[in-house]
Amino acid sequence: MKPLCQLFGETSRRALEDPHLQVALRGLDGRLRVQRDNAFEELPNGEELRDEARAIREHTLAHLDRYLVEFEENFTSLGGVVHWAGDAAAARGIIQEIARVGKVKRIVKGKSMVSEEIGLNKALEAQGLEVVETDLGEFIIQVAGEPPSHLVAPAVHKTRAGITELFNDALGAPRMEDPEALTLFARKILQEKFLQADMGITGANFTVARTGGVVLLENEGNIRLSTTIPRIHVAVTGIEKVVPTWSELAVLLKLLPRSATGQKLSSYVSIFLGPGRQEEPDGAEEFHLVLLDNGRSRILKDPALRESLRCIRCGACLNTCPVYLKAGGHAWGWVYSGPIGSVLTPQLLEDRRSASGLPFASTLCGACFGVCPVRMDIPRILTELRRRFAQDPAWGPAPKRERGLFGLAGFTMGHHHLFNGAGEAARRLMPVLRRVLPLMRQRSGVSDLSAPSFRTIMRKPRDEKND
Repeated sequence: MKPLCQLFGETSRRALEDPHLQVALRGLDGRLRVQRDNAFEELPNGEELRDEARAIREHTLAHLDRYLVEFEENFTSLGGVVHWAGDAAAARGIIQEIARVGKVKRIVKGKSMVSEEIGLNKALEAQGLEVVETDLGEFIIQVAGEPPSHLVAPAVHKTRAGITELFNDALGAPRMEDPEALTLFARKILQEKFLQADMGITGANFTVARTGGVVLLENEGNIRLSTTIPRIHVAVTGIEKVVPTWSELAVLLKLLPRSATGQKLSSYVSIFLGPGRQEEPDGAEEFHLVLLDNGRSRILKDPALRESLRCIRCGACLNTCPVYLKAGGHAWGWVYSGPIGSVLTPQLLEDRRSASGLPFASTLCGACFGVCPVRMDIPRILTELRRRFAQDPAWGPAPKRERGLFGLAGFTMGHHHLFNGAGEAARRLMPVLRRVLPLMRQRSGVSDLSAPSFRTIMRKPRDEKND
């Protein structure tokens, strides 16, 4: 597999040349970002809540071991089973074993980025199991054989016409571009899958230490069906998703839907307190929760990077990022895309060097920091990751040629006479290089390589600039 940094360059170039993708991405910031801003304007204390959310997440991370133990005790007392997974392979193995012991044949899934992170679907399908995504966006990309391109809207890269074509080719649906008709067609298929399923798999937006509750947010109702109809419910989530009590949860529930989709509250907020009880008409007979580490403990120990674990996966940073809004989510090459992908992917992957280019896939404009509900300083973290990839041997040294070039550039920029002279020499050489190497002009897209530099223009008298 190619390094993600190389894939980003190739995929982003293709994305810029894809008219259908650009149509799909166009206006994303004008929809979700504007909806987010409008929703926050209705909150009289929106900024204070963001400060409070930041403090909640920092406090929880500082005492994560204590809250995880408390959660396990309370979840177990309710009849649930907690499984600890050190990495993705362990998490897959645990869920495969639950399915084997439970004689599971068919599985329905709610939307879960962590299940994407561990490559769960392929592992279960390799076991001979039928796995069906029931979130409409996830269902669409599963039919298409593609990964999600957004944390909240996994099929945001698809146009209505493209979905029509997909359903017609793959599922034999009549050609229809009406969103309601397309949704009803998918719902009819999924209704049968719910009734046939032996196991339901979901993620978890939050877990509550004080009560052992597992909290899930959704807008379609598919998660409620995935968790109440099948015999077995398995939730898989990162260890950082725990909150101390209902009070802290209430603050985060005010911010997450507003940041994600501009809603005051998600259409469905489900809180699971163990498996279904005998007196209840529905509910799973078994409830398993897989708590995933997969590099999170390593991040937690790093004072400069621990802030990364504050993220509550709202996707607001994607909706405002100028790079994401042009390149689309698939350019990042893994589960997490946009600014949060540039932060998390290099830290979570075992081969960090393969993702060394992702922290550079940012303008550092700060728009992501401006909308983050927990005030994660993404630009600062990206700068720190850039520094480490360039200087820290523990992160894998940069290639010698790259280190040499950047070292020379740094030395030159540190001496203004050298910098000015190099700039002038380069400007004078460009016409020669343009004639000798005509491909330079074609690849750079620059029409006049001999144009004066910005510094040269700024040194001119004001009247010359106006001319």
